[in-house]
Amino acid sequence: MPQKILIVEDEENIAELLHLYLEKEGYETQIAPDGGKAVELFRSFGPDLVLLDIMLPVMDGWSVLKKIRAESKTPVIMLTAKGETGDKVTGLEQGADDYVVKPFETKEVLARIHAVLRRTGGEEGGSGEKKLTFDKLVINLDAYELLVDGKRVDTPPKELELLYHLASAPNRVFTRNQLLDEVWGFDYFGDSRTVDVHIKRLREKLEDVSDQWSLKTVWGVGYKFEVGAQ
Repeated sequence: MPQKILIVEDEENIAELLHLYLEKEGYETQIAPDGGKAVELFRSFGPDLVLLDIMLPVMDGWSVLKKIRAESKTPVIMLTAKGETGDKVTGLEQGADDYVVKPFETKEVLARIHAVLRRTGGEEGGSGEKKLTFDKLVINLDAYELLVDGKRVDTPPKELELLYHLASAPNRVFTRNQLLDEVWGFDYFGDSRTVDVHIKRLREKLEDVSDQWSLKTVWGVGYKFEVGAQ
């Protein structure tokens, strides 16, 4: 079964170029020329990944992303002519998995698609249980579930992926840029405050749960999931 990609793009020549290139690479694609059609096709087509432009008629890309994230963790790569840091931060915080700035090379888009599908388990070879257990804490990336002191805590996908990434290498310090590259999946230039925002939200969920582990700030460097031998 070929993997399915939904192309949400109102510029006909770009949409057609992506469609032809991705079909040639073995993907099944459909094109949505506006935000309203994107939401409709997302539900009926059931894509494995969405290429989503920001500037769209009917409904903009941010609104489409919000609707997708309200019901699915399907990977989304934003396509836009805007390269400003503010747009990247907005996309990351709202749950985008990657970001490609126009004009782009089709080979670059394909590489990003492979990377995102590999990272989110959408490509073959991504098997194996993704579950970490600590005192009063279970991080289950297969079920996208966080259990804190035996209770399920509602956690957005990127927060859970960030926590899993830190906890899978206990006591290792990660810089903000490393986390952006390894969790969000692309080279990021500029303000890295999105990591701080996600860490702050995680801390609110995990505060004072156990004295055997903690989410630590290493001042001037980054963050780590510290596990002690208390």
